[in-house]
Amino acid sequence: MGYALVWVRPVRLSLDAFARETNTHPELIRRLVVLGVLDADRDAAGELWFSPGQVPAMGRVQRLRAGFALNYAAVGLVVDLLDRISDLEEALRSSGRPGGRLWT
Repeated sequence: MGYALVWVRPVRLSLDAFARETNTHPELIRRLVVLGVLDADRDAAGELWFSPGQVPAMGRVQRLRAGFALNYAAVGLVVDLLDRISDLEEALRSSGRPGGRLWT
């Protein structure tokens, strides 16, 4: 009897693995965590660990930084505002109100 090997994404990425995956310097990633732009967990040794869902979040940060020439603190604000708009639009869609047209 044989078993198929299945490739599974890791549940979490170390700082170095996250840096390689996103092609970003680890020190910049540390700063983005401190600014609250990226979410990370710390283990008992104080090392940063990232969920795989943070990879697209880093891509979003990189696109906003390149496209609008914003500093990283401003990128964090823009990301928060975009997330809030998305949440409000979803709430409007799920409310089922007939006049619930979106502004976009």
